[in-house]
Amino acid sequence: MTTATDEAFARPAVPEFLELEITGTCQFTCPSLCYAKAGPAEGHGSMTSDDWKRLISEAAAIGVKKVQFIGGEPTMHPDFEALVNRALISGLAVQVYSNLYRVRLNHWQLFEHPKVSLATSYYSDMAEEHEQVTGRKGSHAATRANIVQAISLGIPLQVGIVKVFEGQRTAPARDELLGLGVRTVNTDRARSVGRGAVHLPSTADLCGRCADGRAAIMTDGTVTPCVLGRFLPTGNAKDNGLAMVFRGQQWADTAARIPPSAASACPPDDSGDCDPANTETCDPAY
Repeated sequence: MTTATDEAFARPAVPEFLELEITGTCQFTCPSLCYAKAGPAEGHGSMTSDDWKRLISEAAAIGVKKVQFIGGEPTMHPDFEALVNRALISGLAVQVYSNLYRVRLNHWQLFEHPKVSLATSYYSDMAEEHEQVTGRKGSHAATRANIVQAISLGIPLQVGIVKVFEGQRTAPARDELLGLGVRTVNTDRARSVGRGAVHLPSTADLCGRCADGRAAIMTDGTVTPCVLGRFLPTGNAKDNGLAMVFRGQQWADTAARIPPSAASACPPDDSGDCDPANTETCDPAY
């Protein structure tokens, strides 16, 4: 028999937030951090633009409220604008998680849409430290300049700072961002996933909110609890559709395996997300 307590802690069958990893291509390599193992030589995966458009439409139809375009660098997907517009036409809120290294004029115009927000990563107030993480010379100045531009245009922006190595100037970076006018700045540690792996990935590396109102879709259509939980596949949206995946036993079993946040609550930030890269209070229970 299901009790009221059971129902209170039940995870919803259909997450309201989806991370869409539309490409593995990126200008950066992030040799000690990138969970997606993205880079200039990586491709866009086996999901075609039509696959993504169908998935976005289905997501809206089954109750998803918001999608986040991520990569790699999502703006490097050849149909990035069309996919964002499909989401907006479908009634979804959109966040674009970009490295803000290069931003085209038409993308700035897209980011100014009232249902679009931006997120990015920033690693230090010192160029050499930031570029040690990204693996790209000039990335600090470019990203910082585009952060300033986003603020000047009034585009909602959140910035995550991930500590990758000892002595990294994360606190001064946070102060700098707040001084520039960024309203949401959060910090985290590197997780043992992808190029940041120091041991085999496990649920202990997750924030405690994965599969709880959120899920991620990889470049081949694989559905996972979040982008950091890519080692926990729960089905394939390209082959079977989102609705079937979220109704499936594999999704339910995977969600049950993830320990809850150590915090009494793992509060979403003002974008509605709870991501280890940009939410400081979300740590696993152990």
